[in-house]
Amino acid sequence: MLSYVHVSSLVTQMPAGSNQWQAVVDALVDMWLLDYGSYSPGGEVVETTNQGFSYLFDIAAQRLIAAWGVSSGKNTEPRPASRMAGAPLGGPEGYHRGHAIPHTLGGGTDINLVPQAGWINVGPFRPLEKTAVATPGAFYFTYWTYRSATGQRPTGVEQGLLQPGQPAEVVPHGN
Repeated sequence: MLSYVHVSSLVTQMPAGSNQWQAVVDALVDMWLLDYGSYSPGGEVVETTNQGFSYLFDIAAQRLIAAWGVSSGKNTEPRPASRMAGAPLGGPEGYHRGHAIPHTLGGGTDINLVPQAGWINVGPFRPLEKTAVATPGAFYFTYWTYRSATGQRPTGVEQGLLQPGQPAEVVPHGN
């Protein structure tokens, strides 16, 4: 797992209720790109935004690196089941089309779907997602690790929730 000490320091110094996340985003993106580049050099990484959330995506490897954004509370729109059904699973039996940003937080489909072990997706991944949904103004992120230059199935994910004035809460999960 990456060290989020610097990010945690930035967040704990933020006043409660602050929405000034740019320094945090810059630190996270720099850290993620440095780590990702260490095992996948020469990627064609782009940053894009969809439905209010930002994504780092490697076009060459066709895989998601990270997703992040600020919670605006519970999303009540119906799940686009037919759209999700058309996305590839990307893994053996037992894998889901996991959301990098949960649907209940407003995450969409397409770029936001990652092959994720089902037992992680519906198990240990849920508590931090639920906290993010229940905490408008909190910053939620996922950083997907692959440990090789090829392949679309991540080997792990670091899931984080940042709240001004509080230490960073980051949970690593295998995949």
